[in-house]
Amino acid sequence: MTNPRDTLYADPLSEDGLFAFDDSVARVFPDMIKRSVPGYPTIVAMTGLLAEKYAVAGSSLYDLGCSLGASTLAMRQNLRAPDCRIISVDNSASMLERCQIIIDNDPHDTPVTLTCADLQDITIENASVVVLNFTLQFIPTQLRDQVIGRIYRGLLPGGVMVLSEKVTFEDPHLDALNIELHHQFKRANGYSDLEVARKRNALENVLLPETLGQHKNRITGAGFSSCDVWFQCFNFASLVALK
Repeated sequence: MTNPRDTLYADPLSEDGLFAFDDSVARVFPDMIKRSVPGYPTIVAMTGLLAEKYAVAGSSLYDLGCSLGASTLAMRQNLRAPDCRIISVDNSASMLERCQIIIDNDPHDTPVTLTCADLQDITIENASVVVLNFTLQFIPTQLRDQVIGRIYRGLLPGGVMVLSEKVTFEDPHLDALNIELHHQFKRANGYSDLEVARKRNALENVLLPETLGQHKNRITGAGFSSCDVWFQCFNFASLVALK
């Protein structure tokens, strides 16, 4: 089945508003994220391999901010440890409604529980793998420390957290360069200058990126023994953190 093409910001006469994960976004989300986030398919696929390596028998795996369940499926399809379950959380009912259909059509049998809730209201427990793929950037900055701290406390010893984010650069010249390269990436994928500009305006004050240094300091401050970047393309990066 072909995914609908993202044309949400193509009409110059439509009203601009704050970006939200509503039904219109959920409908085109696979096309949107593939054309907007460099390296997204690789990050999702490698999330599955990390789950295969770090999941332990009888544990829980969390996909926090699961959207349509791409990372959930990647973990489910690579799991080898027995008696695991996956808990997938998102605060968008529209996303979870579509995610449930996708999960129901997947032939793998690891139990998946979909939960509609805000991230800061979720209790993490008995976890071997926790994934936040482009999720923390939408959480208010003053709440991010407690979210990462809660994940650390809920992870089993030897557990892993995968954190993927849009990032900023301390050097303003590098920051400007990577923003422009990202916009070129989007234009190469068929977005017009109008769509790029309108999407950026819609995300302003909704998606709040931080530097890699800020992320690493937060992760080590929560107690993780080590963390580092395992993937980066322009201003999008994924870190792995070990307990």
